[in-house]
Amino acid sequence: MSGKFTRRRLLQAGGGAALAGLAKRGLGRVVGAGVGWAVLPARLLRAYGANEKVPVALIGVGGRGRWFVETIPKMADVVALCDVNQLKLEEAFRFWEETGRRWADSQHAWERQAAEIYRRLVEHRPPTFADFRKMLKEIGGKIDAVVVATPDHTHAVASAAAIRAGKHIFCEKPLTRTLHESRSLRELARQYKVATAMGNQGTYSGPFRRALELIRSGLLGQIREVHIWNDGGGADRREPPKGEVPVPNHLDWDLWLGPAQARPFHPDWLHRNLWREFGTGQLGNWASHTANLAFMALEVHTLWSAESGSASAGKSSSATAGQMPPSSSGPKIRARAETSGINRLSFPRWEKISWQIPARGKWPPITFQWYNGPAPGLEEFLKPIVQDAPEKQRNLWHFAGALIVGEKGTIHTTGHNATFRLLPADRFAGVQCDRPETVPSSRGPEQDWLAACRGGPAPWSQFDYAAALNEFLMLGNIATQFEEPIEYDPLAMKITNLPEADRLLRSQYRPGWTL
Repeated sequence: MSGKFTRRRLLQAGGGAALAGLAKRGLGRVVGAGVGWAVLPARLLRAYGANEKVPVALIGVGGRGRWFVETIPKMADVVALCDVNQLKLEEAFRFWEETGRRWADSQHAWERQAAEIYRRLVEHRPPTFADFRKMLKEIGGKIDAVVVATPDHTHAVASAAAIRAGKHIFCEKPLTRTLHESRSLRELARQYKVATAMGNQGTYSGPFRRALELIRSGLLGQIREVHIWNDGGGADRREPPKGEVPVPNHLDWDLWLGPAQARPFHPDWLHRNLWREFGTGQLGNWASHTANLAFMALEVHTLWSAESGSASAGKSSSATAGQMPPSSSGPKIRARAETSGINRLSFPRWEKISWQIPARGKWPPITFQWYNGPAPGLEEFLKPIVQDAPEKQRNLWHFAGALIVGEKGTIHTTGHNATFRLLPADRFAGVQCDRPETVPSSRGPEQDWLAACRGGPAPWSQFDYAAALNEFLMLGNIATQFEEPIEYDPLAMKITNLPEADRLLRSQYRPGWTL
């Protein structure tokens, strides 16, 4: 199957029967060790009335956060908005006002319903804040759950603060900027037993879950290699912004910097994916989607669990937030990168990264290969894939995708992993590719998370899983800063062969900021 990915199509994919399917089957049977039912403490499981919505605060309402301004009110009760940019807060209310007025007399019932919700939000404006710490302190008792859609470098501090306040958390991808931040959020979520999810939308589509079933069933035979690509490339900035520009009145620059080191304001810093200190490049921006199906279906995430059958089975893989466990004797992941040039300020113009992944349970060793930007050999690699693409999808297939290559066939997915096709097509004629048959369907990422907030099963992208995926990808960002390969112990969260690379697993926070 192929087709353009849209948010609306994804949200419609699961249908209303998803919740019953989730409750019946549970997540633990699907994604394996370390990821299962949401078991929430009694203090978090307050009873919701039949028509009562979960009270949610939005941290970050511009850019990607605009999606949540639009959609969360339809599903939950928005009780606060937080953004360091006053203009973004004003735009949120203006969107509600203008959309509510435009949809008030719509022929579509769902638009009329949304219009009424937006109208009430404008008439009874939820309080706004620039600092999420102040929000949680002043009105935390009115908030049950939080959505974080800030720049990458503040995902972790905002999510950690919400979890420590006992709030359920939905954090946009990429989960965090550093491996240590991902590990810390995983441990905090375990400690506080809150419902968590990372915004990885393809996970919740019917085709994604069907592809997982087909891979797990052995339809492709033994799988030894996965190829992932994105033609965007990196900015490859060689110098930081020069000079100082007056801070706009609508922006709290100190809060935007968050845990990052202080510096004079320059608008170029606001473009997070120009800089390693604030962004995660295309590995965070896109591979969070594109590598997801293979990573989950082939159970690579089990390497982060002491119950994965490794030599370290039986040893604890957990650690309190801020602490790093000792080195283990468990399996190692080896990552090696070729780039357009080492750049520790920005991201290289092109990169090729190879992860050598050891055996996990029934799965043999496997190689993941990532191509980004005008990497040597990428065009030749893509030519046979793109040549039979429908005209309207040629650019989409070229831009991003994945090949999961088995002995008997191959799965080709689009960039979000939300649609796929089986190759060669004639060999798999008649195979159903649109919806899962044995694993749960989904009502969409936000709906599954809100169901978990109410005590239902955990979303597939909960932090136990999402943290492992993000560590894996951010390991690639470290590899692009060294000519030598790096060896990573996922249980110990340690690079074992290069001390300089190991120091990049975490970053120094300035005073006043902590996980």
